[in-house]
Amino acid sequence: MRSVSDHQTVVAALFGEPATVTVPVADAHGSVLVTDVVAPIGLPGFDNSAMDGYAVRSDEISTATSESPIRLPVAEDIPAGRTDELTLAPGTAHRIMTGSPVPGGADAIVPVEQTDGGVSIVQIRASVPAGKHIRAAGSDIEAGQTAMRAGTRLGAPQIGLLAALGITDVAVASRLRVVVLSTGSELVTPGTPLQHGQIYESNGPMLTAAATEAGAEARHLHYVTDDVAAFRARLDEISDEADLIITSGGVSAGAFEVVKDALAQSDDVQFVKVAMQPGMPQGCGHYPSPRGRRVPIVTLPGNPVSSLVSFEIFIRPPLRAAMGLPPHREQTTARLRSDVRSPAGKRQFLRGELRRTDDPDGILEVDPIGPPASHHLRYLARADALIDIAADVDTVPAGTPVRVLVL
Repeated sequence: MRSVSDHQTVVAALFGEPATVTVPVADAHGSVLVTDVVAPIGLPGFDNSAMDGYAVRSDEISTATSESPIRLPVAEDIPAGRTDELTLAPGTAHRIMTGSPVPGGADAIVPVEQTDGGVSIVQIRASVPAGKHIRAAGSDIEAGQTAMRAGTRLGAPQIGLLAALGITDVAVASRLRVVVLSTGSELVTPGTPLQHGQIYESNGPMLTAAATEAGAEARHLHYVTDDVAAFRARLDEISDEADLIITSGGVSAGAFEVVKDALAQSDDVQFVKVAMQPGMPQGCGHYPSPRGRRVPIVTLPGNPVSSLVSFEIFIRPPLRAAMGLPPHREQTTARLRSDVRSPAGKRQFLRGELRRTDDPDGILEVDPIGPPASHHLRYLARADALIDIAADVDTVPAGTPVRVLVL
């Protein structure tokens, strides 16, 4: 059998380096910058008021108190969006709103709460120092300064900054198009009454969600029955619109293994046994599309736990790396809370729940949950970790530190 690390290497070789694409900022959410972004303008672009209040010359109101307010005529109103450039004449005030440009000559803003709110004449009841409540031009970022570094993943705050800088398009690593296809004549769409021997399809939605969480543009195709011609026809339909095809089911050693039967005769796809539990039967390679593209394809086992664990171990890291994203989940060490037995010669990935302890060093503990069989999906739904047990270990006593993949 092939080792887990060897199969990881084979699958990773299917993926190329991140491709660069220029997209509108509005469509870049979740993508990764491939070049630095330099600010074309400063932020703020002009001195503006941080408060609703009055623009003043600070030395003219230095003696103002609630008992002895200073009265100034209000010469202008400056709402947000006013574009003409104003100058504050000595001995006057301008009523100003938050975000509005500060008039020339003014060096402070008096909050409206420290005045009587006058419209034609205002009583100012407190002094403010020069610069108070003014957002200086360029105080957030200056024109020509690097706003974001290459490798930054664009979330909501980053999209906000790009928009504020007036940037319309950015160069990002292209998100891969992943198509997920389940196989099996026993599969039924949820919501349809089950007949004896039928099951609801879960792998398709589950793997599509996993690929989406990994950052890809994933879509789920309706399953196909155990028919080689129908399966290949479906692959032909989708292969020119996919950067990666993921199938589940049909790769074991029994009869009616449609994926293996359809692809095993080709030198482009290889099927192997990997020394792991769950997820021993695996396959990967390229599918030749009708237009001559060689589309990476990874064929996963059909049992749901095997399918998702295989995605985590083999597909998720190189998929993310091919989109410029950090490939690996957090890994840590935790103490086992109960004994574990593992099949000799196989690397086991057990479902686990992490627990914090009172240990001052912050050591974690992990509870193995559920039987190791690959149909126990409810325990995987509870798990927040995979416990990684080496292939040369068959017994691990409680209290032993183990390597854990944090989900």
